[in-house]
Amino acid sequence: MFAVPPNTVAAPADLTIAHPVRVAREYAADRASWAALLRYDPDQRWAGLLARTDAYEAWLLSWLPGQHTDLHDHGGSTGAFTVLSGNLTERVVRRDGTELLNSLVAGQSRVFGPNYAHQVSNLGEDPAVTIHVYRPQRANRPVG
Repeated sequence: MFAVPPNTVAAPADLTIAHPVRVAREYAADRASWAALLRYDPDQRWAGLLARTDAYEAWLLSWLPGQHTDLHDHGGSTGAFTVLSGNLTERVVRRDGTELLNSLVAGQSRVFGPNYAHQVSNLGEDPAVTIHVYRPQRANRPVG
């Protein structure tokens, strides 16, 4: 254990090298940076680009009840998503064919690496909002 001097302020994260979960959580904590962008589309999941840098892309997504992705992977990208509000279910399909279900609530994050296959769904009764961070950039790939 160590003592932290009074009035100590943590240095801001260097998002160019931070883990994708840290990047997602930094954006999530800055509600003013994304709240005015948020939209809901009754026909499909809505996605809006928050940032595109040389180090990562950050996306804001909304999920109305019943909306979901198809089963997909992110190719060679690594990344993470953090649930800001609502509840989501993630179905992960491993290479050996086994499946896992993860129930996610606000404040929880999931990390993925190359060729991680999953499907994300809003099976609840309320809308959900997430922030997704991808590294390296996912040029010309659909958001999911």
